Amino acid sequence: MGSEFVIRIAGEAVYTVLKASAPMLLLGLVVGLIVSIFQATTQIQEQTLAFVPKIVAVLLGLLVFGPWILTTLVDFTYNVFDNLYKFIG
Repeated sequence: MGSEFVIRIAGEAVYTVLKASAPMLLLGLVVGLIVSIFQATTQIQEQTLAFVPKIVAVLLGLLVFGPWILTTLVDFTYNVFDNLYKFIG
């Protein structure tokens, strides 16, 4: 197993993790920004007001993007095993 192979698989793994987590991270960022603007406008400094909407948004995003994320992770796993099989066999 060459070092180029391992580095390529590691790079693909990092890219896959970033691609799979991006929708939830972006939703959390957008909702957090909206809640922060709302809190600054109304001068309400309640901690749960900043925390609960982000959790709800991320969970809804997971429900919406879950099948796509699962497909992305399964494709990556299939490619890793396929490459290992080709390399070994």
